[in-house]
Amino acid sequence: MTMLRRGALKGLGALALGGTGTLAGCGRRDDPRGPLNFWAMGREAEVVAELLPEFGARHPGVQVRVQQLPWTAAHEKLLTAYAGDSLPDLCQLGNTWLPEFVALDALEPLDARVTGSNLQRGDYFAGILDTNLMPTSHGTQLFGLPWYVDTRLLFYRSDLLRAAGVERAPQSWAEWLDAMRAVTRRGAGRGFGALLPLNEPDPLFAFALQQGALLADDDTRGAFSKPAFRRALDFYAGIFHEGLAPLATNTQISNVWDEFARGLFTFYVSGPWNIGEFRRRLPRERQNDWATAPLPGPDGPGVSTAGGSSLVMFRRSPRQDAAWKLIEFLSEPATMQRFHALTGDLPPRRSAWRAPALADDAPSQAFAQQLERVRAAPKIPEWERIFQEMQLTAERVVQRTQGAAAATAQLDAWVDALLEKRRWLRVRARVAEVPR
Repeated sequence: MTMLRRGALKGLGALALGGTGTLAGCGRRDDPRGPLNFWAMGREAEVVAELLPEFGARHPGVQVRVQQLPWTAAHEKLLTAYAGDSLPDLCQLGNTWLPEFVALDALEPLDARVTGSNLQRGDYFAGILDTNLMPTSHGTQLFGLPWYVDTRLLFYRSDLLRAAGVERAPQSWAEWLDAMRAVTRRGAGRGFGALLPLNEPDPLFAFALQQGALLADDDTRGAFSKPAFRRALDFYAGIFHEGLAPLATNTQISNVWDEFARGLFTFYVSGPWNIGEFRRRLPRERQNDWATAPLPGPDGPGVSTAGGSSLVMFRRSPRQDAAWKLIEFLSEPATMQRFHALTGDLPPRRSAWRAPALADDAPSQAFAQQLERVRAAPKIPEWERIFQEMQLTAERVVQRTQGAAAATAQLDAWVDALLEKRRWLRVRARVAEVPR
C-alpha cells in the first residue's frame, strides 16, 4: 500500500541533531536524560530535521537524533531492533504496520497522554484516527497519532470529459462507467477511459472497502468469495474487459504524466503526492485541463483507503515524556502546515486545513472531502500479505486466466490457511474464559 510508494528513495542514513539544532552526543540507550532517538522514513526523515530547531527552542533540554530508514528496509530494521531490544524512543510507522507491533506488545498506548493534552481527537479525520485504534484485552486503545495522511481518488482530464459531453466528475460507479465509455468512444481507439495499473492494489481495495468486509469470523477467515467482494471484483475486472483500461502494469507505462498529457487515459486513481507531480511535470498548456474528485462509489460518493503514517512511542523507551513532547509538537496544526509546505504530505487534523495553501487549493480540497470518507484496513498483522495476494488474484481474473468464482475461492482457502493460528488462539482464549 502506501508504505511502498517511495521505495526507491535513498539508503539508510542518519541525521543527528540536538535540541537546538546541534550534533547530539550518542548517550546510553537506557539513560532517561540521553538523546531522543526518532526513526523516520524517506523524504519525511530529511524534512523533519528542518522542523527541529523550533522544537529545540521550546525544549532546550531535549536532544533529538533522527535516523533515516529507506521504505524498503524499514520493516525488517524495526523487527530486528525489536528482537534485539534496540528500538528507538519514537518512530514514524505506517498505519498498516501498527497491528503487528501492537501484537508484539511493542507500542505504548497514548490514550492518557492525549486526554491530558490540548490535542482533540475530534479534530482528526475519523477514518484516519481509526487506523491507530486497536482492540486489546483492556478494550480499544490508541497506539499512535496520525502524522500525515494518504488516500486515493480520481485525477482526471476535465477537458476530455467536456469534449465527450460529460459535464461533471462521476459520483457513482454507473456514472464513472458512462464517462469512461464516452471518452473511449470519442477517442476512437486512440485512448482509454482510465489507467488502473495491474500491480497497484489500491483501486480494487478501495472498491472492496465500499462494499463492506473483506474478512469474516472476526478477521479469522477470508470473505473474498462472498457477494460483497465479488461485486467489487466484477466492477474492477469489467473495466478491463470492456477495453476501458489497458492491460498494463505501471512499469509498462513509459511516463504516466506524459501519457496523461497526451490523452492516453482520462481517469487515474492516485494519491496526494501526484498533485505536486502533475504541477511539475505536465506542460503549461495542460495545467488548466486536469482536476481531482472523490472516488465514486456503488451508489454515490464512495469511501477510499485510509493510509499514511503515524507517530508511535515504544513501550521500552526510558524517555517517554520527552518523546511525547516531540509527538505533541509535530501534531500541532501550525507544524503540520509547515510540514505540508515542505513535503506536500496532507495533514490528518481538520484545523490544519484552514491554511490558504490547502483551503484555497482545489485539487487538495477534493482530498479533504475524500478524507471524510475513508475506511481502515483490517487490523491484523497478516493484512499486508493478504492485500498483495488479493491483487494477484484480481490480475488473473482481469487477464482471463482464471474465472472470478474459482479465483476468489482459491484466495479464501489461502487466507484461511494463513489465519489458522489466529483461529486457534481465539479458541484457546474462549476456553480460558470458561469458569472452572
